[in-house]
Amino acid sequence: MLLLLFPLSQLLFPQESLLTGFPEGYTPEEVGKRLAYRFADGKHMLHAGKWISYPETFNWNGALKFAAITGNKEILGILKNKFEPLFSTEKELLPIKNHVDLNMFGSLALEFYQITKEKRYLELGMSYADTQWEVPDDAKPEEKAWAEKGYTWQTRLWIDDMYMITIVQTQAYKVTGDRKYIDRAAKEMVLYLDELQRPNGLFYHAPDVPFFWGRGNGWMAAGMTELLRYLPQDHKDRSRILEGFHTMMKSLKNHQRPGGMWNQLIDEPDCWAETSCSAMFTYAFITGVKQGWLNAGEYAPAARKAWMAMVSYIDEQGAVAEVCVGTNKKNDKQYYYDRPRRTGDYHGQAPYLWCIVALLEKD
Repeated sequence: MLLLLFPLSQLLFPQESLLTGFPEGYTPEEVGKRLAYRFADGKHMLHAGKWISYPETFNWNGALKFAAITGNKEILGILKNKFEPLFSTEKELLPIKNHVDLNMFGSLALEFYQITKEKRYLELGMSYADTQWEVPDDAKPEEKAWAEKGYTWQTRLWIDDMYMITIVQTQAYKVTGDRKYIDRAAKEMVLYLDELQRPNGLFYHAPDVPFFWGRGNGWMAAGMTELLRYLPQDHKDRSRILEGFHTMMKSLKNHQRPGGMWNQLIDEPDCWAETSCSAMFTYAFITGVKQGWLNAGEYAPAARKAWMAMVSYIDEQGAVAEVCVGTNKKNDKQYYYDRPRRTGDYHGQAPYLWCIVALLEKD
């Protein structure tokens, strides 16, 4: 007589099942509540004198998606109430529309629209997506030159951009069905792949900064993931972007630390383990496996190992430790070694929530 010691699903699909069945304290539902409620009660960040900055925006997005996928109306209500002043008393604090780190705010309004179906969120979000390609009168010559080639005038060839640009343009495509938005994101992504991805699959922070900074590469990994999820199968740029994604994922798997994390400088063994990049890479692994882009036998074990390691960095208050602070580019390797580390920084909180939602999504 055969005794089934594991669920039948694990016998049939042993690798995919590694993304479920987590022990107590490690389930995405438990961890998600801790992080989402912490954010709902948290203070706002300012960027260029405005509310909201990009790390907070992406934390909003993660918390919203968690509330939606778990049906948590309490968290959704808290977040809606927290956003409401931006339509009235705090309208002047909306981010201006002149930089990739600010226009990305449109992705949050469009996320609210997809959940609430309220037109005011749609109108607000689309204004940020559209102005990313509308060249202002005072644009610099180099900005106008990018626009003349069909790219956003906000192009600067920093790997961070490939989440900032991709997320708002992809969201615009999702809510309108207008392919011009996904075409924009894909064209931009191919440019960055051609200019910044190295033969080892990783990305320089910028053309003049030859270091494989963790979170910068995380933005690229997450940006490709978001884009590939919605890029039509027949799109002319899909094969190029998928090639870049595969090359990066293979390299990341090879650079994963034995304990499951990745380093602040990915290819430097003596550098410290950094949580925000680890979460971004894990998000790409989880989604890649579930979408069928990555071989489950190779990447599901790596994703599970990373998730189990990541949770150990969360304290009792739901704050993620060992998060690299905001980082400009600099052609100095020691600069990246010496970046301060914070606990509870939104740069780290946000991608943890992305992983949680990815784990909860149905295959």
